[in-house]
Amino acid sequence: MKKGLFITFEGADGCGKSTQMELLAKYLQKKGYEVVLTREPGGKGLGEKIRELLLNYNGEVSDRCESFLFLADRAQNIDIIVKPAISAGKIVLCDRHTDSSVAYQGYGRGLDIEHINRLNNLATNGLKPDLTFVFDIDVETSMSRVGKEKDRMESAGKEFHNCVRNGYLEIAKQEPERIKVLDATESIEEIHKKVTEIIYKIITN
Repeated sequence: MKKGLFITFEGADGCGKSTQMELLAKYLQKKGYEVVLTREPGGKGLGEKIRELLLNYNGEVSDRCESFLFLADRAQNIDIIVKPAISAGKIVLCDRHTDSSVAYQGYGRGLDIEHINRLNNLATNGLKPDLTFVFDIDVETSMSRVGKEKDRMESAGKEFHNCVRNGYLEIAKQEPERIKVLDATESIEEIHKKVTEIIYKIITN
């Protein structure tokens, strides 16, 4: 494979996306591919500082400020980690990306989605994922998996997280070629099998 790939993993907290990302990384590495793992917020270096602010700052944060912090982290992640890796022919797996901003700040916080899309395009310089997995899960199961220790985003409330879930499903309807929705209540093994089946078609195409 001469050209690199950019694959993103989306869904509510507790949906298992991080586990599935790690399993896919191992699967691809066994097949001889070079894999880079990253996340938003919190890619290495500056991104880690931004993540700490976003998830653990205990003062008041405006919705617009929150959105811009995510965008700043995204620009850093794309320019420093993602684009160089893709140019080198590597497969980049990213835990959350632009769809998170649309789902959480757009559908969840109620910010203008067209504005978010324009700002996402600015932050990524037009780069879009080749493939996105959305791991769909009901809010009750999601919150039970997260447990009692919740960060600022996880503590936003049931109504907020229902809006986020519906947002993800709406985004997936709009881009069915890129976004694949998987049932996150299935077993880890079953979900991994479906993920690898989708990936296999892409890397052997």
